Amino acid sequence: MSEQDRPSYEEAREQLIEVVRQLESGGTDLEESLALWERGEQLARVCQEWLDGARKRLDDVIAEHKRE
Repeated sequence: MSEQDRPSYEEAREQLIEVVRQLESGGTDLEESLALWERGEQLARVCQEWLDGARKRLDDVIAEHKRE
């Protein structure tokens, strides 16, 4: 997934919630369930990348503030 195609944190979170809803509701065949699971894993990684980036930015600001 390119940087341009990467959804925002909020978009990825909402899509992940929908994937979980679909998986929990059942009614999908094995192939569809696997595709949903894979999409959920991808969306979870995107969310984690956003959170990791936010944490790094906060840590950088805190470190800079301590040096002043």
